[in-house]
Amino acid sequence: MSSAVATRFLVNKQQFAKTQWVEEKRPTKEQLAEGQLLLSVDCFAFTANNITYAAMGNALRYWEFFPAEEGQGVIPVWGFADVIESRCGDIAVGERLYGYYPMATHLIVEPGHITSASFIDVSTHRQPLSVIYNQYLRTAVDPLYNADSEAMQMLLRPLFTTSFLLDDLFDDTDFYGAETLVLTSASSKTALGLAYLLQQHRNQRQHHYEIVGLTSSRNLKFVEGLGCYDRVLNYEQVSELDASKAAATIDFAGMGELLVALHQHYADQLKYSCLVGASHWDARGGLPKELPGAVPTMFFAPSQAEKRLKEWGGAEFQKRLASAWYRFNRFVADWMVVNQESGKEAVERIYQQTLAGNIDPKMGYILSLHDQ
Repeated sequence: MSSAVATRFLVNKQQFAKTQWVEEKRPTKEQLAEGQLLLSVDCFAFTANNITYAAMGNALRYWEFFPAEEGQGVIPVWGFADVIESRCGDIAVGERLYGYYPMATHLIVEPGHITSASFIDVSTHRQPLSVIYNQYLRTAVDPLYNADSEAMQMLLRPLFTTSFLLDDLFDDTDFYGAETLVLTSASSKTALGLAYLLQQHRNQRQHHYEIVGLTSSRNLKFVEGLGCYDRVLNYEQVSELDASKAAATIDFAGMGELLVALHQHYADQLKYSCLVGASHWDARGGLPKELPGAVPTMFFAPSQAEKRLKEWGGAEFQKRLASAWYRFNRFVADWMVVNQESGKEAVERIYQQTLAGNIDPKMGYILSLHDQ
C-alpha cells in the first residue's frame, strides 16, 4: 500500500457483518493545524472485546471517538502508532505511542496535558468522552512497555485493566454479599483475567466466594484446564447452580436468554447483576423490564478507574496494576498463541470470524492495515 494513501475499515452500525473500505489521500504536514500530530497506526489487537465496542457503540458512545459517514462506524482498537508528522513542539516525529486507535492506517490527534509519560487527545469531538480512552502513552517512559512484548500489551492490557477494576469493585463492595460469583463467556480474556485475580486474591480477603465459569460446550475443556475457576459448566447447566446461596453474576456474554435464566434461577438470591461485555452480541436481545433479583447494572471501567485514581493517586494505581499485570502475563504466556497478520484481506477475515464467534480462545490476533 502506498504511504500516500490512508485507509479506514467501516462497519454498518445496524448490520455489523456489512463492511466497507475507504481509501483517501494521506494528510500532509501542511494540512495539520498548529499543535496536531499525524500518527501511522502500526498494529493493533482484535478480540471479542472490540465486538463489544460495536455492540455498545451507541449506549457507551464508542462510535464517537472516530466519527465516520452516516450509518457507518469505525470500531476502536488498542495498539501502537508512530508519529510521522508533527506540528507539536513537545512531541517529535518517530515517537511510538500506545493507545486507542481506529481500525485505520492513520489518525490525527491534538495533544494536550502533555507530560513526559503521556498526553490527552483534546480534539473537540473527543473532549466529552472518557479521558481513559483519550490518553496516549509515550513508550519511551511507559513502565509497562517492553518492545519484546508489544503483542501481549495490545491483546491484554486494556482487557486486563477491566478485569483488575472489576476485581477491585467486588472487593470494595464486600462482593455485594455474594457467596457465588458466576462469570459468563468464561473463556473470554476479560473473564479469565477476572477469574485469575479473584482466585489469586481470595486467601487474603475476609470474604469467601466460589468462582464459577459458564462457557460453551466447545470451550469447556480449555477453560477447565486453566485452573482459574472452581467449577466450569456449559450454558445449559444453569439449573445445577446452588440457588440457595447468595450470588452475583458478571455477564461477559451478552446473551439475553442466559441472563434471564440466571435471574430466574437465583431470584432474590441474586445480589448483583453486572453487565460487562457482549461476546455473543447477536444473542443479546431485549431484556424483560422486570427480572427477579438485582437490577442488571452496566459496568463502565473508566468510572471505577477514576474513583481509584482519586483515592490512591496515579502512582499507586499504576503500581498495583503493574504488579497484577506481570503475574497475569506469566500465566497467559503458558497457553496463548499470538498470530500476527497484515493487509485488508486478513483484517476482514479475522473481523468476520470474531464477529461470528469462530475464534479459538487460546488465539490472540495482532493485525495491521499496512501491507508488510
